[in-house]
Amino acid sequence: MAQGSSAPDISAPLAQLANDNYGDTEAALGALALSGSPAAAGVVAALADGKLVFSTSPRQVYIRGDAGLIDPLTMQPVADAPAVKPVRVNNRIRRAIDAANGALSLVSPDPAKRMEAANAVGRSRDEAALPALDVALAKEADPKVKSAMTLARASIVIGKEGISPAERIAAVDLVAAEGNQEALAILRSVPASAAPEVKQAAAAAIDAIERNLAMWSMAQNVWYGLSLGSVLLLAAIGLAITFGVMGVINMAHGEMVMLGAYTTFVVQELIRTYNPALFDLSLIIAIPLAFVFTGLIGIIIERTVIRFLYGRALETLLATWGISLILQQAIRTLFGPTNREVGAPSWMSGSFEIGQLSITYGRLWIIVFAILVFVALLATLRLTRIGLEMRAVTQNRRMAASMGIRTNWVDAATFGLGSGIAGMAGVALSQIDNVSPNLGQSYIIDSFLVVVFGGVGNLWGTLVGAMSLGVANKLLEPYAGAVLGKIALLVIVILFIQKRPRGLFALKGRSIEA
Repeated sequence: MAQGSSAPDISAPLAQLANDNYGDTEAALGALALSGSPAAAGVVAALADGKLVFSTSPRQVYIRGDAGLIDPLTMQPVADAPAVKPVRVNNRIRRAIDAANGALSLVSPDPAKRMEAANAVGRSRDEAALPALDVALAKEADPKVKSAMTLARASIVIGKEGISPAERIAAVDLVAAEGNQEALAILRSVPASAAPEVKQAAAAAIDAIERNLAMWSMAQNVWYGLSLGSVLLLAAIGLAITFGVMGVINMAHGEMVMLGAYTTFVVQELIRTYNPALFDLSLIIAIPLAFVFTGLIGIIIERTVIRFLYGRALETLLATWGISLILQQAIRTLFGPTNREVGAPSWMSGSFEIGQLSITYGRLWIIVFAILVFVALLATLRLTRIGLEMRAVTQNRRMAASMGIRTNWVDAATFGLGSGIAGMAGVALSQIDNVSPNLGQSYIIDSFLVVVFGGVGNLWGTLVGAMSLGVANKLLEPYAGAVLGKIALLVIVILFIQKRPRGLFALKGRSIEA
């Protein structure tokens, strides 16, 4: 608690208020602010609301209540109410009321209010609050609140004239320990009239904080890059196996992502309508549904169109581009052209901080989901029969066919698997991007860039490529801007592919090497 066991005596400032003199009223407000009395807050509030009145005989102040006059010390009704007049207030008194309210919050019984008041005083750096802050510090027992008050006092002391250089340097060290932007602003407020050693200490602290913040800023950009890389990984990983096994340039892959996002929207709408209590499980329900739905769409596309165009890269590009336009128009017809709202479950909302690094739960869960999808796909390719057949077809299609593998069904399964993974990517992307018919177009080019850069058909190459391009993009943005940064990254990738046409991790196999 901030309060002592015995309430301070405020009879003297109350008597001053009864004088109805602006100077006495201002002095009384200052004394009430420093008193720490529980009754003081009620008196200041009554004065602010125009409910503080006084009588001349006897000379005393009261609070005007709904049922009559109230004694401000006991908060009990007054039996024989005398004739009263309101205590006068002008702009000068109103400013004093605001200052008194802030000071009284510093000694509030509620620790949260005391913490809020200490932070407000620290931000304002109002020298007039220093006496009240010293009183509150002497009474404060909560370590966290006391630390906030000590920091607020240091923020005031740094810019206050008449303070010894040693005390100012101690305040500089205390503020510098915070190491954030607010600390920089406080340290830069050291007046030019301060002692040379104080200005030198402040300058050294500013340099140290700026170096520290630059490192945290880079770490924040790396985090953003990993977050972007996880999005690119989700969007590109299905394309990687499709392109690697079948050699099909699937321009409709982005629309599979879009269909997954709309599956999430439909699931949430049904939950909102029939069972809102399940909303926090909406994404978990949508993930398998999106995988199955988009996987089936992918198999249908492969069986009805793609199978007739193998070995004709330009025709597959044009055909899948036409399919992408058909799917976009179908979604516009069913859901309209405008963005659709997809909500975030409670466990994906909010953020937390590590030092100066801010991490949102939504992005964190997307990174975790991308890693889980990658591991699951890797296990499928390494540990299952269909995975073995996919790898065999990737390395040497004719040899695989001669060994009895039905390459046409492997192609269909691969296309369905890649489309299903794209659908799951759409579930994740619905949390960070607008769900609209054009959602997939935002990621299709970047997905191809990741696949080619990492190595066609190589999952590890796709992982490294996605994370590398994501981090590089975010590190370039602060210096070159979003557009120029992306252009610079594209040029770098083109130059890299000139040296390594098969990407970072080239697949091995007789037919590939041929």
